[in-house]
Amino acid sequence: MRVLLDTHALLWWLDGDDRLPPAMREVIADPATGVLVSAASAWEIATKVRIGKLPGAVAVAAELPDRMAEQGFAELPVSLAHALRAGGLPGPHRDPFDRMLVAQALVEDLPLVSNERAFDAYAVRRLW
Repeated sequence: MRVLLDTHALLWWLDGDDRLPPAMREVIADPATGVLVSAASAWEIATKVRIGKLPGAVAVAAELPDRMAEQGFAELPVSLAHALRAGGLPGPHRDPFDRMLVAQALVEDLPLVSNERAFDAYAVRRLW
């Protein structure tokens, strides 16, 4: 199985944060799971560190490629298909990072590891 991590799921995994449910920890830790991290999550982390909304993620932002490699996570680049899908998504959800993750999950047919119930409006397969 392959999964796409929402940005908060990635940060909570890397930090060992208990807000990530045990069932999701098992999915991510399973060697049979291909874990993908969107380039949009890197953009979100870097942006929020820069503007002071994620002061605890300064090290993660600086070391993200290395941390991903240590975990065996793969990068999911943003493609034209992803961008067009994100831009065309209906509804009031305005967060560009979330819209990109939804679009990538839909285009790539990936379940999204996220607690964001707003994603359900887009028929994304959410694992938690």
